[in-house]
Amino acid sequence: MRPALIAIALTATVMAGCGSSPPRPPEADEASRRPANTAAAVELQACRSSLQNSRIAATEARREADVVRTQAVLMQARAAAATPPAANAIFVLRFRPGSSDLDLSPDEARQIAEAARDAPLVVLRGRTDGTRESAAESRVARARAAAVQAWLVRAGADPARIRATWQPVGDHAGDNGMETGRALNRRVEIEIYRTAPRFVTAGQPANP
Repeated sequence: MRPALIAIALTATVMAGCGSSPPRPPEADEASRRPANTAAAVELQACRSSLQNSRIAATEARREADVVRTQAVLMQARAAAATPPAANAIFVLRFRPGSSDLDLSPDEARQIAEAARDAPLVVLRGRTDGTRESAAESRVARARAAAVQAWLVRAGADPARIRATWQPVGDHAGDNGMETGRALNRRVEIEIYRTAPRFVTAGQPANP
């Protein structure tokens, strides 16, 4: 009888277990859940990447622009160094015997005045057709240079950039024994410098 009772008891226990519901799986904590791959998160990450790329591109563009500007400055400096300075222009004004009155056409006056206004330096040389040095010849040579200087200043040239010199005899442009040559010698030369001259000191004074 005992084996039969044991079998009956086991059968009842198994049947009771089959009738109960299975255990529930563990549930996730909603408070700690993060939206790993939501559309908003993906779009935010894409915007951040695009902004970073834009910053990198802007930095590279600025660097390239700096390089281009530097190269342009170097090229201009090299071109300026390779280009020889323009030659000076010399205008010659003629005078009647013993006179310091200017006689210029409007076109000649305009051309000379424009060149003098833009020049860093203007040198005037008053000359005569004198055969020997005298006070009278010196006054004429000086008066001619002064007349041209005053006219250039009235025309807008900077007086600080004008150097007036004169010489009563010598430095002839033509044969002073002929009238045509003497007409060439009664003059003022206006030398227009295209670039300012460089003054270089050569040698040292001797010790006493």
